[in-house]
Amino acid sequence: MNDSDASCRIRDELAWRRTALANERTLLAYARTALAMVAGGATMMKFFGSPAWTLTGVAICAGGILVGIIGAVRYGLVKRELARDPGRPSRFTLPENP
Repeated sequence: MNDSDASCRIRDELAWRRTALANERTLLAYARTALAMVAGGATMMKFFGSPAWTLTGVAICAGGILVGIIGAVRYGLVKRELARDPGRPSRFTLPENP
């Protein structure tokens, strides 16, 4: 194997790993947004007594749950697609010295 083949293989493996890590960061962003929405909606329901605020709080809580579900589904789809990638590294390998 020459140096350019090893370099390409490492570049591809690192690109695959960056994509997998980006997918995890995106899931965390969805989870953070969902949690903030649910907390905000619960706060509205707790501290504002009128029916309009309660209904708004319920809608925001439901939206937060929906955001969490969408994030989890998206994460699973991308993770499954990455697992099917034939170029997926089985482990990190360094180039062989000639």
